[in-house]
Amino acid sequence: MPILYTTKATATGGGREGNSKTEDGVLDVTLTVPKELGGNGAHGTNPEQLFATGYSACFLGALRVVAGKEKVKLPDDTAVTASVGVGPREDGGGFGIDVSLKVNIPGLDKAAAEDLVKKAHIVCPYSHALRTSTEVPVSVE
Repeated sequence: MPILYTTKATATGGGREGNSKTEDGVLDVTLTVPKELGGNGAHGTNPEQLFATGYSACFLGALRVVAGKEKVKLPDDTAVTASVGVGPREDGGGFGIDVSLKVNIPGLDKAAAEDLVKKAHIVCPYSHALRTSTEVPVSVE
């Protein structure tokens, strides 16, 4: 697949407690562990929030692409909410994530909305990666 855009982000510190920022410095966040995972509730974000933010934005973009091809005008207040949960896997080998999306397209017939969402789920690269269990190369420098 030809890659059209690549970005990098680096996490430092304690992983879930520390800092993460993009190579261009536009995104620079303090990472904290949520109370539900044993953290102290300090002000900051976490990987699940970042994933939910990215996935919801990407899916909304895919939805707009599909709607454009279908000649459907989406209202400006169309919204995608991603829910991302984390917990121990049943195999005891680590942790897994649970992900769901809710799409709200005000004023659009439910059947038409469901058709657009189904097509966007195919177009969205986040959805594709999750659906196909994309392999992630890991290396040590």
